[in-house]
Amino acid sequence: MKPNLLSRLFLIASVGTFVCGSVAQSTHAAPYKVLKTTQTMGAGAIDYVFADNDGRRLYVPRGSQVLVFDLDTLKSAGSITNARARGVAVDPVSHHGFCSSSPVVMWDTRTLETIKTIDVQGGPDGILFEPSTERIYVFSHRAPNATVIDAKEGSVVGTIDLGGAPEQAQSDGQGHVYVDIEDKDNIAVVDAKTLKVTAHYDLGGKGRGPAGLGLDVKNHILFAMCRNPQTCVVLNADDGKILATLPIGKGSDGGGFNPATLEAFSSQGDGTLTIIKENSTTSFEVEQTVQTKSRAKTCTLDTKNNQIVLITTEPAPAASPDAASPTPPATADQPAGGQRGGRGTGPALLDILVVGH
Repeated sequence: MKPNLLSRLFLIASVGTFVCGSVAQSTHAAPYKVLKTTQTMGAGAIDYVFADNDGRRLYVPRGSQVLVFDLDTLKSAGSITNARARGVAVDPVSHHGFCSSSPVVMWDTRTLETIKTIDVQGGPDGILFEPSTERIYVFSHRAPNATVIDAKEGSVVGTIDLGGAPEQAQSDGQGHVYVDIEDKDNIAVVDAKTLKVTAHYDLGGKGRGPAGLGLDVKNHILFAMCRNPQTCVVLNADDGKILATLPIGKGSDGGGFNPATLEAFSSQGDGTLTIIKENSTTSFEVEQTVQTKSRAKTCTLDTKNNQIVLITTEPAPAASPDAASPTPPATADQPAGGQRGGRGTGPALLDILVVGH
């Protein structure tokens, strides 16, 4: 081979390597960070935050009402009154919203007008919309553990004994509902058609007190965010086999999974958000720990923007004339604004945080 031809080939190869390296570097995702925050004065405790991705609204139960914000701008869009709720779920087909209160309040998500109230037993806490049956699951730490409501009619269709205290739940949209059972350290599997528990996936001592829950529907993988020890237990959703364990922050109370990025996430009361990358169906790693705010321990996913939204509260500024009765301090294992189930004792700022690239 002639020297000049060899030189040209070497130059082409070098340029190709440089271009490929540049492309690889440019497509590598930037670190997550807090992109936006807003603050709203008010009173009362908070719990689960919920993004209605179809209706582009954000719901935040607080005190005796559910606050509603525009999901894109975070500007106030109204409220659902007389609703002392813990969480919200929305049926995007019937455009009906529901909150886990006693009684459950049902409203039109387009007008925010209350349609009816639904009497339920137990102490409503978590809540979930199951799309394959178009039903709402209202979860309670005491019997009945789950009350199931027809999302179109707002009628109770049945109750379920989950064998323990439920926390967060996920649906695969194919007839299976997975529920964290906090006091039994397992995940209950429910047949959405029969309303029967078909299995309990034991966490095998790898994690206790599961709270947040993520589900990769396509690959049938569960991510159980446990409080003690502070661990994410990764399981096969088909048989409950434990695939991995990974460290998370302290005081998880919410989690999820983004199928667009193949990332699970857990929000913690210690002011951190743990991002877990699913490299393959057998390989998982903690990709990043994002600093958020103290007690920002529940979260929801904005699927349009691939952003995670978190909430917390903090005492009103000292200069405020209403600051005489500040919200009492909370720990990482308690919701901001008061004890779990409490409604706060004074005015405080509601913080909404948006985390993304």
